[in-house]
Amino acid sequence: MSDRLPSGILVSALLRRANDSGGFAVVRAKGDAQAGAILFLLEETAGDRVMERGIGADGRSGLIETGPRAGGEESVEEYWRRRRARDPDLWVVALAVPEAERFVAETIAMI
Repeated sequence: MSDRLPSGILVSALLRRANDSGGFAVVRAKGDAQAGAILFLLEETAGDRVMERGIGADGRSGLIETGPRAGGEESVEEYWRRRRARDPDLWVVALAVPEAERFVAETIAMI
């Protein structure tokens, strides 16, 4: 048995925490409630970024930057839709909160 929290619970906690802090978070695509990967669309003033929950080199859950390359042809929207087409279990969560990367990392570490 894994000690990782189910994806659905993690997403629910993130949504509640974002909304409670005065930010905005919304599920763009709902994935598998137990083990679906989670893609975070971070809406920041310097530009949108894409991160996902993954396993780091130390074996612990963390955030990994992913997504289209800067100056590339593909948009963030096209990127997540292509990923979702290949993985129907993928969760896609858009966040507009101050210091979004830190916010998501703290939420993952808290629960």
